[in-house]
Amino acid sequence: QVQLVESGGGLVQPGGSLRLSCAASGSIFTIYTMGWYRQAPGKERELVATITRAYGRVYADSVKGRFTVSRDNAKNTVYLQMNSLKPEDTAVYYCYASIGTVDYWGQGTQVTVSS
Repeated sequence: QVQLVESGGGLVQPGGSLRLSCAASGSIFTIYTMGWYRQAPGKERELVATITRAYGRVYADSVKGRFTVSRDNAKNTVYLQMNSLKPEDTAVYYCYASIGTVDYWGQGTQVTVSS
């Protein structure tokens, strides 16, 4: 069984920064792609950023230049550094990990950007 545990969410003012972390544990051979999605109230879950095991990165247009995704393969951990946060970034952020043929999801962490 695989578990993903997220941390680092919270309340931040517009223009501020937050760093999310997500650690995978359990029966893990190799984690291929890891990444982050988010879901705002009344909206569908959307891709934020992904990173492959070889460090190939994909970003949503809305976060390019502001967010940076990274990972530590030795620790099975993925990070999301979020800078220049905007109110529209407010959402529950979910990490995921692609292991074998299965995608695993974290429980979600709330990010609120408000003055």
